[in-house]
Amino acid sequence: MAGFWSKKKDGQGSAVSAEFHQALMHEVMTTELLRIKALIATTALLMLILLTVYFFAPEAVSRVWHGNLKPAYLYSIIVPFMLFELWVHGAITRHMRQGRDLPVIRRYIGVLIETSMPTIALALHIDSMGSVAALGFVVPMTYFIFIILSTLRLDFWLSTFTGFVAASQLFYMAMFYHPAVNTDPEPDIWYHAARSLIVLICGMLAGAVGVQLRRQFEASIQAATARDRVTDLFGQHVSPQVVERLMVEGARTASDIRRVAVMFVDFRSFTAGARSRSPQDVVDRLDGAFAVLVEILDRHGGIVNKFLGDGFLALFGAPFEAADAANRAVAAAREMLVAMDSVNKTGSWPLRIGIGIHFGEVVAGNIGSPRRMFYTDTGATVNFAARLESLNKEFNSQLLISAVVRDALGSDGSDAVSLGEVAIKGYDRPMPVWQLG
Repeated sequence: MAGFWSKKKDGQGSAVSAEFHQALMHEVMTTELLRIKALIATTALLMLILLTVYFFAPEAVSRVWHGNLKPAYLYSIIVPFMLFELWVHGAITRHMRQGRDLPVIRRYIGVLIETSMPTIALALHIDSMGSVAALGFVVPMTYFIFIILSTLRLDFWLSTFTGFVAASQLFYMAMFYHPAVNTDPEPDIWYHAARSLIVLICGMLAGAVGVQLRRQFEASIQAATARDRVTDLFGQHVSPQVVERLMVEGARTASDIRRVAVMFVDFRSFTAGARSRSPQDVVDRLDGAFAVLVEILDRHGGIVNKFLGDGFLALFGAPFEAADAANRAVAAAREMLVAMDSVNKTGSWPLRIGIGIHFGEVVAGNIGSPRRMFYTDTGATVNFAARLESLNKEFNSQLLISAVVRDALGSDGSDAVSLGEVAIKGYDRPMPVWQLG
Protein backbone atom coordinates (compact mmCIF):
# COMPACT_ATOMS: atom_id res chain seq x y z
CA MET A 1 0.00 0.00 0.00
CA ALA A 2 2.87 2.37 0.86
CA GLY A 3 4.39 1.65 -2.53
CA PHE A 4 1.10 2.45 -4.22
CA TRP A 5 0.81 5.83 -2.53
CA SER A 6 4.46 6.56 -3.25
CA LYS A 7 3.94 5.89 -6.94
CA LYS A 8 0.78 7.94 -6.92
CA LYS A 9 2.54 10.90 -5.33
CA ASP A 10 5.44 10.54 -7.76
CA GLY A 11 2.99 10.61 -10.65
CA GLN A 12 1.29 13.68 -9.29
CA GLY A 13 4.66 15.34 -8.70
CA SER A 14 5.72 14.62 -12.27
CA ALA A 15 2.49 16.08 -13.58
CA VAL A 16 2.93 19.20 -11.47
CA SER A 17 6.57 19.50 -12.55
CA ALA A 18 5.71 19.17 -16.23
CA GLU A 19 2.87 21.63 -15.90
CA PHE A 20 5.10 24.06 -14.01
CA HIS A 21 7.94 23.91 -16.54
CA GLN A 22 5.52 24.35 -19.42
CA ALA A 23 3.99 27.41 -17.77
CA LEU A 24 7.41 28.86 -16.92
CA MET A 25 8.65 28.31 -20.47
CA HIS A 26 5.57 30.11 -21.78
CA GLU A 27 6.17 33.08 -19.46
CA VAL A 28 9.86 33.31 -20.39
CA MET A 29 9.05 33.27 -24.09
CA THR A 30 6.34 35.86 -23.52
CA THR A 31 8.87 38.22 -21.95
CA GLU A 32 11.20 37.47 -24.87
CA LEU A 33 8.50 38.67 -27.24
CA LEU A 34 8.09 41.80 -25.13
CA ARG A 35 11.84 42.42 -25.33
CA ILE A 36 11.81 42.09 -29.11
CA LYS A 37 8.87 44.47 -29.44
CA ALA A 38 10.68 46.98 -27.23
CA LEU A 39 13.83 46.68 -29.39
CA ILE A 40 11.88 47.18 -32.61
CA ALA A 41 10.00 50.16 -31.18
CA THR A 42 13.21 51.74 -29.84
CA THR A 43 15.01 51.22 -33.14
CA ALA A 44 12.13 52.73 -35.10
CA LEU A 45 12.07 55.73 -32.75
CA LEU A 46 15.83 56.28 -33.11
CA MET A 47 15.55 56.05 -36.89
CA LEU A 48 12.75 58.60 -36.88
CA ILE A 49 14.78 60.96 -34.71
CA LEU A 50 17.86 60.63 -36.92
CA LEU A 51 15.91 61.23 -40.10
CA THR A 52 14.16 64.23 -38.54
CA VAL A 53 17.49 65.76 -37.52
CA TYR A 54 18.96 64.95 -40.94
CA PHE A 55 16.21 66.80 -42.81
CA PHE A 56 15.62 69.72 -40.41
CA ALA A 57 19.15 70.39 -39.16
CA PRO A 58 21.45 69.27 -41.98
CA GLU A 59 24.21 71.69 -41.02
CA ALA A 60 24.50 70.14 -37.55
CA VAL A 61 24.59 66.64 -39.04
CA SER A 62 27.19 67.67 -41.56
CA ARG A 63 29.36 69.20 -38.83
CA VAL A 64 29.20 66.09 -36.64
CA TRP A 65 29.57 63.56 -39.44
CA HIS A 66 31.99 65.67 -41.46
CA GLY A 67 29.52 65.63 -44.34
CA ASN A 68 29.55 61.82 -44.66
CA LEU A 69 26.11 60.91 -43.26
CA LYS A 70 23.65 59.54 -45.80
CA PRO A 71 20.25 57.94 -45.14
CA ALA A 72 21.50 54.81 -46.84
CA TYR A 73 23.92 54.33 -43.94
CA LEU A 74 21.01 54.26 -41.53
CA TYR A 75 18.92 51.89 -43.60
CA SER A 76 21.84 49.51 -44.16
CA ILE A 77 21.98 48.88 -40.40
CA ILE A 78 18.52 49.48 -39.02
CA VAL A 79 16.40 47.74 -41.67
CA PRO A 80 18.30 44.39 -41.53
CA PHE A 81 18.24 44.58 -37.74
CA MET A 82 14.47 45.09 -37.64
CA LEU A 83 13.94 42.28 -40.16
CA PHE A 84 16.08 40.00 -38.00
CA GLU A 85 14.06 40.86 -34.90
CA LEU A 86 10.79 40.20 -36.75
CA TRP A 87 12.13 36.83 -37.81
CA VAL A 88 13.08 35.98 -34.21
CA HIS A 89 9.64 37.11 -33.06
CA GLY A 90 8.02 34.76 -35.57
CA ALA A 91 10.27 31.87 -34.54
CA ILE A 92 9.42 32.30 -30.85
CA THR A 93 5.72 32.56 -31.64
CA ARG A 94 5.85 29.31 -33.63
CA HIS A 95 7.64 27.51 -30.81
CA MET A 96 5.07 28.76 -28.30
CA ARG A 97 2.22 27.41 -30.43
CA GLN A 98 3.95 24.05 -30.61
CA GLY A 99 4.69 24.04 -26.87
CA ARG A 100 8.45 23.87 -27.50
CA ASP A 101 11.29 25.96 -26.10
CA LEU A 102 13.94 27.68 -28.20
CA PRO A 103 17.28 25.86 -28.31
CA VAL A 104 19.86 27.48 -26.02
CA ILE A 105 22.39 27.85 -28.82
CA ARG A 106 19.92 29.89 -30.85
CA ARG A 107 19.49 32.27 -27.94
CA TYR A 108 23.24 32.88 -27.72
CA ILE A 109 23.54 33.33 -31.48
CA GLY A 110 20.69 35.83 -31.30
CA VAL A 111 22.52 37.76 -28.56
CA LEU A 112 25.70 37.85 -30.66
CA ILE A 113 23.91 39.13 -33.76
CA GLU A 114 21.83 41.72 -31.90
CA THR A 115 24.66 43.14 -29.83
CA SER A 116 26.89 43.39 -32.91
CA MET A 117 24.55 45.91 -34.53
CA PRO A 118 25.84 48.88 -32.47
CA THR A 119 29.36 47.76 -33.36
CA ILE A 120 28.61 48.09 -37.06
CA ALA A 121 27.13 51.52 -36.43
CA LEU A 122 30.21 52.44 -34.41
CA ALA A 123 32.44 51.41 -37.31
CA LEU A 124 30.55 53.80 -39.63
CA HIS A 125 30.91 56.57 -37.05
CA ILE A 126 34.66 55.98 -36.69
CA ASP A 127 35.09 56.09 -40.47
CA SER A 128 33.31 59.42 -40.62
CA MET A 129 34.18 61.10 -37.34
CA GLY A 130 37.39 59.52 -36.17
CA SER A 131 37.93 57.21 -33.22
CA VAL A 132 37.96 59.74 -30.40
CA ALA A 133 34.81 61.57 -31.54
CA ALA A 134 32.89 58.36 -32.40
CA LEU A 135 33.74 56.64 -29.11
CA GLY A 136 32.61 59.72 -27.21
CA PHE A 137 29.38 60.05 -29.19
CA VAL A 138 26.05 58.23 -28.68
CA VAL A 139 26.67 54.86 -30.33
CA PRO A 140 28.62 53.23 -27.48
CA MET A 141 25.70 54.06 -25.18
CA THR A 142 23.30 52.07 -27.37
CA TYR A 143 24.92 48.91 -26.02
CA PHE A 144 23.08 49.66 -22.78
CA ILE A 145 19.72 49.39 -24.59
CA PHE A 146 20.47 45.75 -25.32
CA ILE A 147 21.86 45.13 -21.84
CA ILE A 148 18.84 46.65 -20.08
CA LEU A 149 16.35 44.78 -22.23
CA SER A 150 18.29 41.54 -21.74
CA THR A 151 16.74 41.37 -18.26
CA LEU A 152 13.55 40.26 -20.02
CA ARG A 153 15.36 37.10 -21.08
CA LEU A 154 15.18 36.07 -17.39
CA ASP A 155 18.55 34.36 -17.74
CA PHE A 156 21.68 35.46 -15.88
CA TRP A 157 24.11 33.98 -18.38
CA LEU A 158 22.38 35.42 -21.43
CA SER A 159 22.48 38.89 -19.90
CA THR A 160 26.10 38.41 -18.87
CA PHE A 161 26.91 37.22 -22.39
CA THR A 162 25.21 40.34 -23.75
CA GLY A 163 27.45 42.48 -21.55
CA PHE A 164 30.50 40.45 -22.55
CA VAL A 165 29.81 40.82 -26.29
CA ALA A 166 29.20 44.55 -25.89
CA ALA A 167 32.30 45.05 -23.72
CA SER A 168 34.65 43.00 -25.90
CA GLN A 169 33.46 44.57 -29.17
CA LEU A 170 33.62 48.08 -27.72
CA PHE A 171 37.17 47.41 -26.51
CA TYR A 172 38.18 46.00 -29.88
CA MET A 173 36.74 48.96 -31.78
CA ALA A 174 38.52 51.41 -29.47
CA MET A 175 41.89 49.68 -29.58
CA PHE A 176 42.18 48.19 -33.06
CA TYR A 177 39.64 49.65 -35.49
CA HIS A 178 40.83 52.91 -37.05
CA PRO A 179 40.11 54.64 -40.36
CA ALA A 180 42.77 54.64 -43.07
CA VAL A 181 43.63 58.25 -42.39
CA ASN A 182 43.86 58.56 -38.62
CA THR A 183 45.09 61.65 -36.84
CA ASP A 184 43.79 60.61 -33.44
CA PRO A 185 46.29 59.85 -30.68
CA GLU A 186 47.09 56.26 -29.76
CA PRO A 187 44.32 54.75 -27.60
CA ASP A 188 44.99 54.21 -23.91
CA ILE A 189 44.41 50.53 -23.09
CA TRP A 190 43.53 51.20 -19.43
CA TYR A 191 41.07 53.92 -20.30
CA HIS A 192 39.12 51.73 -22.72
CA ALA A 193 39.50 48.62 -20.58
CA ALA A 194 37.81 50.46 -17.70
CA ARG A 195 34.95 51.56 -19.95
CA SER A 196 34.48 48.02 -21.24
CA LEU A 197 34.62 46.60 -17.72
CA ILE A 198 31.72 48.84 -16.69
CA VAL A 199 29.73 47.56 -19.67
CA LEU A 200 30.44 43.96 -18.65
CA ILE A 201 29.42 44.65 -15.04
CA CYS A 202 26.17 46.20 -16.27
CA GLY A 203 25.48 42.98 -18.17
CA MET A 204 26.03 40.95 -14.99
CA LEU A 205 23.78 43.27 -13.00
CA ALA A 206 21.09 42.95 -15.67
CA GLY A 207 21.45 39.19 -15.36
CA ALA A 208 20.99 39.38 -11.60
CA VAL A 209 17.81 41.41 -12.07
CA GLY A 210 16.61 38.89 -14.65
CA VAL A 211 17.22 36.02 -12.20
CA GLN A 212 15.19 37.81 -9.53
CA LEU A 213 12.34 38.35 -11.99
CA ARG A 214 12.53 34.68 -12.98
CA ARG A 215 12.29 33.61 -9.34
CA GLN A 216 9.22 35.76 -8.87
CA PHE A 217 7.71 34.22 -12.01
CA GLU A 218 8.50 30.75 -10.68
CA ALA A 219 6.94 31.50 -7.31
CA SER A 220 3.81 32.90 -8.94
CA ILE A 221 3.50 29.97 -11.34
CA GLN A 222 4.05 27.42 -8.57
CA ALA A 223 1.38 29.07 -6.45
CA ALA A 224 -1.05 29.23 -9.38
CA THR A 225 -0.32 25.62 -10.39
CA ALA A 226 -0.81 24.37 -6.85
CA ARG A 227 -4.00 26.37 -6.51
CA ASP A 228 -5.37 25.03 -9.79
CA ARG A 229 -4.59 21.44 -8.82
CA VAL A 230 -6.18 21.86 -5.39
CA THR A 231 -9.22 23.48 -7.00
CA ASP A 232 -9.50 20.67 -9.54
CA LEU A 233 -9.10 17.96 -6.92
CA PHE A 234 -11.35 19.58 -4.34
CA GLY A 235 -13.82 20.52 -7.06
CA GLN A 236 -14.41 16.82 -7.71
CA HIS A 237 -15.97 16.59 -4.25
CA VAL A 238 -17.75 19.93 -3.87
CA SER A 239 -18.83 22.72 -6.16
CA PRO A 240 -16.05 24.85 -7.73
CA GLN A 241 -17.81 27.92 -6.32
CA VAL A 242 -17.51 26.48 -2.82
CA VAL A 243 -13.85 25.68 -3.45
CA GLU A 244 -13.28 29.28 -4.49
CA ARG A 245 -14.90 30.61 -1.35
CA LEU A 246 -13.09 28.20 0.95
CA MET A 247 -9.73 29.03 -0.58
CA VAL A 248 -10.43 32.74 -0.16
CA GLU A 249 -11.68 32.43 3.41
CA GLY A 250 -9.40 29.64 4.55
CA ALA A 251 -10.47 28.08 7.82
CA ARG A 252 -12.67 31.00 8.85
CA THR A 253 -15.62 29.54 10.73
CA ALA A 254 -17.89 32.59 10.83
CA SER A 255 -21.24 32.01 9.16
CA ASP A 256 -23.68 34.50 7.72
CA ILE A 257 -27.40 34.61 7.01
CA ARG A 258 -28.38 34.53 3.33
CA ARG A 259 -31.60 34.33 1.38
CA VAL A 260 -31.18 31.38 -0.95
CA ALA A 261 -33.20 28.95 -3.01
CA VAL A 262 -32.73 25.40 -1.75
CA MET A 263 -33.32 22.49 -4.11
CA PHE A 264 -33.49 18.83 -3.15
CA VAL A 265 -33.29 16.27 -5.96
CA ASP A 266 -33.90 12.57 -5.51
CA PHE A 267 -34.16 9.63 -7.91
CA ARG A 268 -37.45 7.80 -7.40
CA SER A 269 -37.34 4.00 -6.86
CA PHE A 270 -33.63 3.98 -7.58
CA THR A 271 -32.85 1.47 -4.84
CA ALA A 272 -35.36 -1.02 -6.19
CA GLY A 273 -33.92 -0.75 -9.71
CA ALA A 274 -30.36 -1.09 -8.39
CA ARG A 275 -31.07 -4.51 -6.80
CA SER A 276 -31.22 -6.25 -10.16
CA ARG A 277 -28.06 -4.62 -11.54
CA SER A 278 -24.35 -4.90 -10.88
CA PRO A 279 -22.67 -2.30 -8.67
CA GLN A 280 -20.75 -0.95 -11.66
CA ASP A 281 -23.95 -0.51 -13.67
CA VAL A 282 -25.50 1.33 -10.73
CA VAL A 283 -22.53 3.67 -10.39
CA ASP A 284 -22.33 4.32 -14.15
CA ARG A 285 -26.03 5.12 -14.38
CA LEU A 286 -25.95 7.40 -11.38
CA ASP A 287 -22.80 9.18 -12.57
CA GLY A 288 -24.30 9.71 -16.01
CA ALA A 289 -27.49 11.17 -14.56
CA PHE A 290 -25.59 13.40 -12.13
CA ALA A 291 -23.40 14.69 -14.95
CA VAL A 292 -26.47 15.85 -16.88
CA LEU A 293 -28.13 17.47 -13.87
CA VAL A 294 -25.02 19.17 -12.48
CA GLU A 295 -24.20 20.65 -15.86
CA ILE A 296 -27.67 22.22 -15.90
CA LEU A 297 -27.13 23.53 -12.37
CA ASP A 298 -23.86 25.16 -13.34
CA ARG A 299 -25.47 26.84 -16.31
CA HIS A 300 -28.15 28.39 -14.11
CA GLY A 301 -25.75 29.51 -11.38
CA GLY A 302 -26.55 26.79 -8.87
CA ILE A 303 -24.12 24.65 -6.92
CA VAL A 304 -24.25 21.14 -5.54
CA ASN A 305 -23.77 21.53 -1.80
CA LYS A 306 -23.65 17.82 -1.15
CA PHE A 307 -24.56 14.50 -2.75
CA LEU A 308 -26.99 12.36 -0.78
CA GLY A 309 -26.70 8.84 -2.12
CA ASP A 310 -29.09 8.84 -5.08
CA GLY A 311 -29.82 12.56 -4.81
CA PHE A 312 -28.29 15.89 -3.92
CA LEU A 313 -28.82 19.24 -2.24
CA ALA A 314 -28.34 22.27 -4.50
CA LEU A 315 -28.20 25.95 -3.63
CA PHE A 316 -28.91 29.12 -5.57
CA GLY A 317 -27.65 32.34 -4.01
CA ALA A 318 -24.84 30.86 -1.89
CA PRO A 319 -21.95 31.11 -1.47
CA PHE A 320 -22.41 34.04 -3.91
CA GLU A 321 -25.58 36.08 -3.74
CA ALA A 322 -28.12 36.10 -6.58
CA ALA A 323 -31.15 38.39 -6.60
CA ASP A 324 -33.17 35.99 -8.77
CA ALA A 325 -32.18 32.79 -6.97
CA ALA A 326 -35.74 31.36 -6.91
CA ASN A 327 -36.22 31.94 -10.64
CA ARG A 328 -32.87 30.35 -11.40
CA ALA A 329 -33.73 27.30 -9.30
CA VAL A 330 -37.10 26.76 -11.01
CA ALA A 331 -35.62 27.27 -14.48
CA ALA A 332 -32.93 24.70 -13.68
CA ALA A 333 -35.53 22.25 -12.32
CA ARG A 334 -37.67 22.53 -15.45
CA GLU A 335 -34.67 21.88 -17.66
CA MET A 336 -33.66 18.90 -15.50
CA LEU A 337 -37.04 17.26 -16.04
CA VAL A 338 -36.81 17.74 -19.80
CA ALA A 339 -33.23 16.46 -19.86
CA MET A 340 -34.08 13.33 -17.87
CA ASP A 341 -37.01 12.55 -20.19
CA SER A 342 -34.62 12.80 -23.13
CA VAL A 343 -32.04 10.57 -21.45
CA ASN A 344 -34.65 8.01 -20.49
CA LYS A 345 -35.73 7.60 -24.13
CA THR A 346 -32.27 6.42 -25.13
CA GLY A 347 -31.37 4.37 -22.04
CA SER A 348 -32.32 0.94 -20.81
CA TRP A 349 -32.79 2.10 -17.23
CA PRO A 350 -35.21 5.04 -17.05
CA LEU A 351 -34.93 7.21 -13.98
CA ARG A 352 -37.60 9.46 -12.53
CA ILE A 353 -36.57 12.37 -10.36
CA GLY A 354 -38.38 14.30 -7.68
CA ILE A 355 -37.52 17.93 -6.93
CA GLY A 356 -38.47 20.21 -4.07
CA ILE A 357 -37.63 23.93 -3.98
CA HIS A 358 -38.02 26.44 -1.16
CA PHE A 359 -36.72 29.99 -0.78
CA GLY A 360 -35.76 31.71 2.45
CA GLU A 361 -33.05 32.51 4.97
CA VAL A 362 -30.35 30.01 5.82
CA VAL A 363 -27.21 30.07 7.92
CA ALA A 364 -24.38 29.62 5.42
CA GLY A 365 -20.73 29.06 6.24
CA ASN A 366 -17.89 26.69 6.99
CA ILE A 367 -18.76 24.02 9.55
CA GLY A 368 -16.56 21.40 11.16
CA SER A 369 -13.38 21.03 13.16
CA PRO A 370 -10.17 22.99 12.57
CA ARG A 371 -8.78 19.96 10.71
CA ARG A 372 -11.80 19.19 8.54
CA MET A 373 -14.25 21.82 7.28
CA PHE A 374 -17.09 21.88 4.80
CA TYR A 375 -19.35 24.59 3.49
CA THR A 376 -23.06 24.06 4.05
CA ASP A 377 -26.39 25.73 4.70
CA THR A 378 -28.62 24.93 7.65
CA GLY A 379 -31.98 26.09 8.92
CA ALA A 380 -35.72 25.68 8.47
CA THR A 381 -35.51 26.59 4.76
CA VAL A 382 -33.33 23.58 4.06
CA ASN A 383 -35.55 21.27 6.08
CA PHE A 384 -38.70 22.49 4.37
CA ALA A 385 -37.18 21.97 0.89
CA ALA A 386 -36.36 18.38 1.87
CA ARG A 387 -39.95 17.84 3.04
CA LEU A 388 -41.27 19.24 -0.24
CA GLU A 389 -39.18 16.84 -2.24
CA SER A 390 -40.42 13.84 -0.23
CA LEU A 391 -44.04 14.89 -0.93
CA ASN A 392 -43.53 14.01 -4.60
CA LYS A 393 -44.13 10.39 -3.62
CA GLU A 394 -47.50 11.27 -2.12
CA PHE A 395 -48.69 13.37 -5.08
CA ASN A 396 -46.97 11.30 -7.79
CA SER A 397 -45.37 14.54 -8.95
CA GLN A 398 -41.85 15.56 -9.91
CA LEU A 399 -41.52 19.25 -9.05
CA LEU A 400 -43.00 20.86 -5.96
CA ILE A 401 -42.37 24.41 -4.78
CA SER A 402 -43.33 26.44 -1.75
CA ALA A 403 -45.67 29.44 -1.77
CA VAL A 404 -42.66 31.74 -1.34
CA VAL A 405 -41.12 30.40 -4.53
CA ARG A 406 -44.47 30.71 -6.33
CA ASP A 407 -44.70 34.37 -5.33
CA ALA A 408 -41.12 35.01 -6.43
CA LEU A 409 -41.81 33.54 -9.88
CA GLY A 410 -44.60 36.00 -10.68
CA SER A 411 -45.81 35.49 -14.25
CA ASP A 412 -43.17 32.80 -14.80
CA GLY A 413 -45.13 30.58 -12.45
CA SER A 414 -48.49 30.89 -14.22
CA ASP A 415 -48.56 27.13 -14.82
CA ALA A 416 -48.19 26.34 -11.13
CA VAL A 417 -51.02 24.27 -9.68
CA SER A 418 -51.99 24.72 -6.04
CA LEU A 419 -52.19 21.51 -4.04
CA GLY A 420 -53.70 23.39 -1.13
CA GLU A 421 -52.37 23.35 2.38
CA VAL A 422 -50.61 20.10 3.06
CA ALA A 423 -49.66 18.58 6.39
CA ILE A 424 -45.87 18.39 6.53
CA LYS A 425 -43.86 16.35 9.00
CA GLY A 426 -42.27 18.53 11.65
CA TYR A 427 -44.61 21.50 11.14
CA ASP A 428 -47.48 22.39 13.47
CA ARG A 429 -49.86 23.46 10.74
CA PRO A 430 -50.44 22.60 7.07
CA MET A 431 -48.36 24.60 4.56
CA PRO A 432 -49.34 25.65 1.01
CA VAL A 433 -47.66 23.59 -1.70
CA TRP A 434 -47.56 24.19 -5.45
CA GLN A 435 -46.83 21.81 -8.29
CA LEU A 436 -45.07 22.66 -11.53
CA GLY A 437 -45.28 20.49 -14.61
